[in-house]
Amino acid sequence: MAAGMSGADVVVLGGGVVGLSAARALATEGVRVLVVERGRVGEEASGAAAGMLLAQADTAADSPLLEIALRARARHAGLAAELEEETGIAVERSAHGVVEVAFSEAEESVLRDRAAWQRARGLNVETWSGADLRDAEPNLNPAVRSGLYFEDDRSVDNVRLVRALAASAVARGAALRCGRPVTGLVVEAGRVAGVRAGPEQIRAPVVVNAMGAWAGLVPGDAAPPPVEPVRGHIVAFDLAAGLLHRVVCSHRGYLVPRADGRLLAGSTVERAGFDKSVTAAALHAVLAIALELAPMLSGVRIADSWAGLRPGTPDDLPIIGMGSVEGLVHAAGLFRNGILLGPLIGEAAARLALGRDPGIDLTPFSPSRFT
Repeated sequence: MAAGMSGADVVVLGGGVVGLSAARALATEGVRVLVVERGRVGEEASGAAAGMLLAQADTAADSPLLEIALRARARHAGLAAELEEETGIAVERSAHGVVEVAFSEAEESVLRDRAAWQRARGLNVETWSGADLRDAEPNLNPAVRSGLYFEDDRSVDNVRLVRALAASAVARGAALRCGRPVTGLVVEAGRVAGVRAGPEQIRAPVVVNAMGAWAGLVPGDAAPPPVEPVRGHIVAFDLAAGLLHRVVCSHRGYLVPRADGRLLAGSTVERAGFDKSVTAAALHAVLAIALELAPMLSGVRIADSWAGLRPGTPDDLPIIGMGSVEGLVHAAGLFRNGILLGPLIGEAAARLALGRDPGIDLTPFSPSRFT
């Protein structure tokens, strides 16, 4: 191979949850897989998220996401145990479910409808009164009228999840190359032949595009997926563990307790380009969400705040499937569900890269729906 060139069977673009899950699955099959990451592993949306696994609390009855969200949530249960056994890293999948609360009669009506269709589908959901909620979470706002409890929805520490996926993928044989922005897709005779990353050309017959908010910016892709960055802010409170036991959300935002004692509050939905600046207006909005859910936070120290870029799409649905060039697989556009869907979608993308059935119905998420 000429100087400045290297090779693999599959190149995965992006070192977030999706890309690492794909690489881990491919390496398990004995595939020579190389992950090329523009910055550091998990540096973007996968590391900036709150780690919620909301298959029921955040999915509509008629959404094509529902079935894969439920499967993705179940996959997390097994994956957490696998990763801890392999790497010694606990992803801290929460022991408690998720509470969605209502502050008004109109919000209660929405929750009643949600509970009705979910029970009709045989899903596990409980209706809690305001008294039930305050018994379970005494630090909630007394103005909460009622809520739903989703025992099977959970959360994970997404930063630890990324670390564990990376460690497992490498242990299984995957290679990571960080600090390498992709500068072009190499196409020969109408099919993928590799990628260019800086001065290096990496030869590979298959490329998996898991670049998150940057998925639509791979030079050389004649029909790039329509993915755009959607900024979201999170505030972390320094909080004694135990003041909240469960993820608590409303239609405006959420609070996520972490095992290390922090409490994460979020989030905003802003189309501000590739700008991760933390702004005063966004912090004001997130703090308003936090104080509405738990007014006792008014006296708690803010430990940190940050903004991440979610990969949004025109219809808010993922883009998963074969690209316009033979050998190109897209696994992009997971928007607010990247942590929930990431492992399942990454593994499905790995099967596509191997020419196999993805194992899930990807028809609603086909890249071709935009062409």
